[in-house]
Amino acid sequence: MLALRLIRGARPTAQLRRLLVALAAGGVGFLLLGALGYALDHPGDPGPALVRLLWCLIPLAAVVQLAVAVARRDPGAEQRTGLDAAGLGPTGLARLAAVSTAVSMLLGSALALLVFLHLRGDVAGLPFDGSAGDGLAARRGLPVPATLTLLLLPPTAAVVATARALRPTPPAARPEAERRGIPVTLPWAAALVATGLTVEGYAARDLPGGAGPAEGMATGVLAGWLLIAAGLVLAGPAATELAGRLLTAWRPGAVRLLAGRVLLADAGRLGGPVGVLTAVAWSALTAALLYGAELLGPFTVLGAAVVVGCAVGTVWVTAGRGREERATTSDGLRDLGASVGLLRRAAALRVAVPALLLLPVVLAVAQLATLPLTG
Repeated sequence: MLALRLIRGARPTAQLRRLLVALAAGGVGFLLLGALGYALDHPGDPGPALVRLLWCLIPLAAVVQLAVAVARRDPGAEQRTGLDAAGLGPTGLARLAAVSTAVSMLLGSALALLVFLHLRGDVAGLPFDGSAGDGLAARRGLPVPATLTLLLLPPTAAVVATARALRPTPPAARPEAERRGIPVTLPWAAALVATGLTVEGYAARDLPGGAGPAEGMATGVLAGWLLIAAGLVLAGPAATELAGRLLTAWRPGAVRLLAGRVLLADAGRLGGPVGVLTAVAWSALTAALLYGAELLGPFTVLGAAVVVGCAVGTVWVTAGRGREERATTSDGLRDLGASVGLLRRAAALRVAVPALLLLPVVLAVAQLATLPLTG
């Protein structure tokens, strides 16, 4: 009950963030139901249906990351002192955040089911009912266990990730490399990207020429792409910290020093969303190079919108949290005579330098990923 009261009494900005989570969860739920509808329409050809279902893992991961970022900035997490005084403790705060996440995600899943049934024609009397029935297996009944399983998958994943992310961890239990700020994700990122390119290269040898994005797509190629995307996600924290180190090297001025110190401090928190945004940019560029306008189907557009929206929303929420935590520092700098222009130039450097580091990586990996499929 306390979690529901906190949800109801939250500020409009907090409600907006939860609404974004609900809409994103609805998009993922609709994609999962769309994959189920395709499988029902093609019972004798499970390969493309499996590929469509695996494609849903990408927007699902993006939604889970957005839900965790929103939970970290939840009013309950911000009011830690008062809730501790009420006897909840750190574990109780994690439970409150998990309940808040579950409410938003379940609302999105319910919305996805309603829209899906409406477009199939199962809910009559509303505009556009049955308008997409041919692509959603309108002539076949939906299996209730499979439907509920798919709809409960995003809320379950988000709740587990939120509870794990907000679980209190003593400083002594953290890895030594993490406490020192060493970018330990960089070798893992390089290894995953190299492994993904290798898997894709081997799988592409059996891929028939002229295959579409779903039909004829080898599962190995998709697995390679997922490995590449995971590697690029891990490259985000390393690139963010590397940018901070470059900015603070070689006798930095005030702007470079301020921008670099902030990047070094926020590398662990902001690096993950930056990595997801990098993986999204790579996916969009690779798809454009391979398929062009042929890829623009309704489910593809919805999936791309969910992934891009979640990636941008996660960066926005995470950056806003860091900005709020640095408000006292910014006020102190202004009291010492720092101009607004200096702070803005430092903020511009924090955006530009990681982007300049990651842009060549995205271009190179996209070119390498398209070679086995076009050569």
